[in-house]
Amino acid sequence: MVWGLAQPVTGALGDRHGAGRVMAGGAVLMALGLGLPALFPNPPMVFLGIGILVGIGVSCTGTGAVLAAVGRAVAPDRRGEMIGLASAGGSLGQAALVPLAQSLIGQFGAVATLGLLAVTMLVLVPVGRSIEWSAPRLLAGPRPTGLSGLPALARQALRDRGFALLTAGFFACGFQLAFIIMHLPSHLTLCGMPAGMGAMALMTIGLFNIPGSWLCGKMSGLIRPELALGWIYLLRSIAIACFALATPSETGALVFAAVMGFVWLGSIPLTSAAIARRFGVADLGALYGVCFLSHQLGGFLGAAAGALLLQYAGNYDAFWPVMVAVGIAATAMNWTIRPPRAAPA
Repeated sequence: MVWGLAQPVTGALGDRHGAGRVMAGGAVLMALGLGLPALFPNPPMVFLGIGILVGIGVSCTGTGAVLAAVGRAVAPDRRGEMIGLASAGGSLGQAALVPLAQSLIGQFGAVATLGLLAVTMLVLVPVGRSIEWSAPRLLAGPRPTGLSGLPALARQALRDRGFALLTAGFFACGFQLAFIIMHLPSHLTLCGMPAGMGAMALMTIGLFNIPGSWLCGKMSGLIRPELALGWIYLLRSIAIACFALATPSETGALVFAAVMGFVWLGSIPLTSAAIARRFGVADLGALYGVCFLSHQLGGFLGAAAGALLLQYAGNYDAFWPVMVAVGIAATAMNWTIRPPRAAPA
């Protein structure tokens, strides 16, 4: 939730002052957020460090800042493809660092691993200087609105029917993905599978997301992003329905993870491309942040609802139909979005 609440603010700052500066500041916040629990391993420091500081830090260094900078740096006809390639880079890092972190925990313990990861985050400070260190230089169109104009910008964008439907569909995306990444390992264990099967499924999701993000981004240059987003949500819903109805098996879990992974973060480059087509790239970081807040609200509710269901029912059986219904609703929302009347400058 902190990540989602901070994303419009950090996106607006990046649009006005340069995404690289925001990323460098976020890297320091992430280092502090991981370092505090390492130095003072107690619940308040875990909440402050990982819950608050890392949440703000990810909003500075994650998809919102990076994809806005990439969107401004490349030609419109390649924007979706390059944004998808950048998203794939995040998946590659996830796939590589999860087993590395597990290995470090086994050798040195969780506290020391947090300290090592905190130091690793500082590598992003010099990286930020090579991305977009100063205010973006746009060839045409208005200057970025910045933080002071963010509330008015958000109200204006949400009055656009297409943007409002895009934002509502992004809620469903977060709802589905957060539930799966938080509760799929537990569900597989309840089905009698080995404890390591959950980690294997999540790693499979990350690996298949690498080509999937790039391909989804490339699709935004071939068909309208909103149409492609509808197909992504529909494919997810079909995969979830088949997984819930099938007899639990390790093979089925891996196939489900592979299908979900292929369209896991494909919604991010497509959503960014759809926003850029409607409003241009001057305020792309801020507008993506407004849309992403809905995504994180959905993620918060999906993860929390799964936890409550497990606590009171002992399983997740009642939640899978909800996941399917939410995905179909997102499909309908995106397929009813009309194209923008005119291309922005």
